Amino acid sequence: MTSLTTDRAKQLAKLLREDLAKAGIEIRHSLALELIAHQLGTKDWNVLAALTSRVGSTATPDISPGVPVLRVMSVAQALPFYLDYLGFALDWEHRFEPGLPLYVQVSRSAAVLHLSEHHGDGVPNSAVWIPVRDVFALHEELLARPNAPVRPGIDPDAPGGPTLQVVDPYGNILRFTQPPSAQ
Repeated sequence: MTSLTTDRAKQLAKLLREDLAKAGIEIRHSLALELIAHQLGTKDWNVLAALTSRVGSTATPDISPGVPVLRVMSVAQALPFYLDYLGFALDWEHRFEPGLPLYVQVSRSAAVLHLSEHHGDGVPNSAVWIPVRDVFALHEELLARPNAPVRPGIDPDAPGGPTLQVVDPYGNILRFTQPPSAQ
């Protein structure tokens, strides 16, 4: 019944009336609707109509990966860490009007982060787990950066796989982890 719509059930009732009329049996449309509802295993037309009106709305919605919102006190001070050191790109920025807090999106590959100066968005010292295909290559890349603000190591025994942990200027922890499926 999940693919049945109310319109299709009404079409079936009309077809039933037409077929019965050819056999010399006349029935009201409301009776045809009730008969179709019974044939489809429901108590009456009202129940069938209620069930079929939800078709499509009960389908499981697609849910995409979440986007962490990290609290920073100053986007201007945080961006060099994310762009120059971690290699993220600035996708967009938003400010309701001059002088108000800034909200930006940065991304690298499939990783997307929001950085917010807004008081109610996130809390400093949050942690984000970011899966990577090759954490060792990322480690080498970060160590090769001139004037790198941090020189992290890799924890080969971290839960989830080898992990490179860096802390942004506001205490937010980014855990770049190579899951076993990527090894």
